[in-house]
Amino acid sequence: MQYKPNSALTSVQHRPVLSEMSARSRDIFRTIVEAYVETGEPVGSRTLSRRLGQLAGGQLSPATIRNVMADLEELGLLFAPHTSAGRLPTDLGLRLFVDGLMETGGLTEDDRASIDGQCAASGRSLPEVLDQATLMLSGLSRCAGMVLAPKTDRPLKHIEFVHLGPGRALVVMVTEGGMVENRIIDVPLGLPSSALVEATNYLTTRLSGRTLVMGRDQILGELEGERAVLDELAKKVVAAGLASWSREDNTGALIVRGQAHLLEDVTGIGDLERLRSLFAALETKEQLLKLVEAAEVADGVQIYIGAENDLFGLAGCSAVISPYRDSQRRLIGAIGVIGPSRINYARIIPMVDYTAKVIGRILG
Repeated sequence: MQYKPNSALTSVQHRPVLSEMSARSRDIFRTIVEAYVETGEPVGSRTLSRRLGQLAGGQLSPATIRNVMADLEELGLLFAPHTSAGRLPTDLGLRLFVDGLMETGGLTEDDRASIDGQCAASGRSLPEVLDQATLMLSGLSRCAGMVLAPKTDRPLKHIEFVHLGPGRALVVMVTEGGMVENRIIDVPLGLPSSALVEATNYLTTRLSGRTLVMGRDQILGELEGERAVLDELAKKVVAAGLASWSREDNTGALIVRGQAHLLEDVTGIGDLERLRSLFAALETKEQLLKLVEAAEVADGVQIYIGAENDLFGLAGCSAVISPYRDSQRRLIGAIGVIGPSRINYARIIPMVDYTAKVIGRILG
């Protein structure tokens, strides 16, 4: 799989820290992080002594382990949540573990089959595939799954209005690359089917082979200047169709599923408020767009741990995100998961990476 460390801490601080740590310190630190990922609880010296068992120099006593833990705390890799409690890894410690000590395995056959089956595109539009993939990632990871599909500015092949019922119509846009996006719009009651056909023909003639941005100003100018050869009802349909892809709606489609999983680690009202702030920030999508842009440059799975990123540090969360691309290697969007800082990185990283590749194959 493709995972490239995305933190400046890796190149600046982690290498000397790892080189200075003895094999014993590494074993103890790795065991602490693995225990934390498993239980979410502080890890004490007696627990570590039982987990570590026999090492090269014989079984380590709790006193020896406490001395090593104190050294790791001085390095900024551990902290004590309470005076007499065990230790937890800091964000820096988790970063060191992920980039330098973690062993990432492959997907299980069950996980691979589940991803392949849930992402199957037969008879479904791309938004439907992405929605199902996000729901699937949430279920497999026990985190919140998310996908961001930036607005594509690709030449259009076809645009069509389809009658749905009284006062409603479906706008279908197909790009030259075969991507399909649908929107439901309000139309005048009693609208005849001929108005939809007229609006379809009008927009297809002006937008075929052009992007929506390229043709939008011309079409709006024709409508406002009464130069469009359309009856009044067809004009209203065209205007409603353009409005559904307005310039203000340029941040793309964000899908988040499984937010309830993030509530499983909530222990107080403060945690809940931080999660609410995270959900509100996600809705703005501005920060996620920046992450997608970063993913485009990095070209691989990106991991954001706690305070390393303003968006996720707000709620003490981590995120694993991977870009997905079409066959021409053009960035289409990003998919990933958001969870507590103690997510199972070793399992989730290859899961997100594989899902992004499956979606890329579907895009063609």
